[in-house]
Amino acid sequence: MHCVSRGVTSAPGCTDEFSVTGSAIHEFDTVPWLLDSPVTEVSWHAPRATSAVTGLRDPQVMLLRTADGALTTVETFLNAGYAYDVRCEIVAEHGAVALAHPARLVRDADRTRATAHPADWRPRFADAYRLELQAWTDAVAQGGPSPLATAHDGLVATAVAEAVIRSMKDGGRTVPVAVPEV
Repeated sequence: MHCVSRGVTSAPGCTDEFSVTGSAIHEFDTVPWLLDSPVTEVSWHAPRATSAVTGLRDPQVMLLRTADGALTTVETFLNAGYAYDVRCEIVAEHGAVALAHPARLVRDADRTRATAHPADWRPRFADAYRLELQAWTDAVAQGGPSPLATAHDGLVATAVAEAVIRSMKDGGRTVPVAVPEV
């Protein structure tokens, strides 16, 4: 699985750790759900720091291994500059599947066709948030359990983030993920 999360520019004072806890954390929640296997080990990698951004090595690449041996790359690039761009592709034995780009506008002019990239996350995830809110509302109205992520899912994603930060602090070595029991 390959996950990419790129932004136009990072928030002031952004750090290496924030790239993990504020951006990659979403993939740490999604990967075990999509692959139906928990993340068991991680490693963190980044290029040398540049003069363009202080306190943040950008981009960062994290390698996750799940209990069943599947590998996932997670790229965060908070200062990509060109747009807000989120991608996900799963490559399997007999094919691949990827998220489609939700271009809302195609411009044709001067013998050129172009689509615009959004400046932030809102256009990309507006429908997803509406559907999520509707699923929660339906569960409440029906008196049943919510089909959405749980507090335990958040705890697991946090454990993966903590392991990635340990790898970051230790030069990118592979670190096991310790998920607390509930």
